[in-house]
Amino acid sequence: MTPAPGPVQLLQIYASMLRIRRFEERARELYQAGRIPGFIHLSIGQEAVAVGVCAALRRDDYVLSTHRGHGHLLAKGGSPRALMAELYGRSTGCCKGKGGSMHIADASVGFLGANGVLTSGCVLAPGVGLSIRMRKTDQVVVALFGDGAANRGPFHEGVNLAALWRAPVVFVCENNFWASTTAHDASTAGGSIAARAAGYGIPGLAVDGNDVLETHAAVTAAVERARQGQGPTLIEARTARLLGHYEGDPQTYRSKAEAEAARRGDPIARFSAHLREVGLLNDAEARRVAGSVEAEIQDAVDFAESSPWPEPHAALEDLFVHYPWRD
Repeated sequence: MTPAPGPVQLLQIYASMLRIRRFEERARELYQAGRIPGFIHLSIGQEAVAVGVCAALRRDDYVLSTHRGHGHLLAKGGSPRALMAELYGRSTGCCKGKGGSMHIADASVGFLGANGVLTSGCVLAPGVGLSIRMRKTDQVVVALFGDGAANRGPFHEGVNLAALWRAPVVFVCENNFWASTTAHDASTAGGSIAARAAGYGIPGLAVDGNDVLETHAAVTAAVERARQGQGPTLIEARTARLLGHYEGDPQTYRSKAEAEAARRGDPIARFSAHLREVGLLNDAEARRVAGSVEAEIQDAVDFAESSPWPEPHAALEDLFVHYPWRD
């Protein structure tokens, strides 16, 4: 069994959560100022899931993300510079400015892509798992998706296929209890997404998705199981988004009391308090980490704003895979 994170990794986890929070807060400011084009969905409040999952993975493991994927990429080791440049639509972005917020990808860190098509990761994951099996590696793929996605057909198709193939897949539902503007209780029969695992003969468990260590422990166990050839696991990480479905969402469907309760459960504040209790974080260390993260985010913004726009001809590049044997 993999040991619990030690002091160094605990501080790395804290810094990773803070990096995601500060990155998205800055992206929100830039979007509101008209400096970032398009559309963005922020994961502020859900950092414990992204970091808890990715801290349990190796660099060569894979992640399939969602339309709310900035935090997933940063937690997997993606460059803040490349991500910010992508949001700006610049040629130095991780997708050369062609993906934008909802279609970011970085294969160099195993991040196979965010996707605006709801539940897409669940049906891609068995294929990635089959590739791992055929190449005889011990890699694992994690498919992240929301509670709304769990009510779509492709979720069941993907979990069913992964279970049949005993594929090395970990399905992680980020249940923030709002499928866009529809409440979880109004859209999800049975109340539990994790309980659906029983229908496919695989383990399923629900965790406190605002507790990064509980999330990390559950994903670590599921990853070990997958590496040993025992097949997929379904994890429901119960969390809360502190903002709306998209930037600018007036949230008229959500009570102020619920939004305030979500803020009281802030995962970064909770983890910070834990680190202070065990003597790993004090005011000086907190200022050091915050200062380092702020400098990193400012560097990413400066890099993005000084980067060139893609050339018009670049629109026709990277469209097809090159097969040398067809030359």
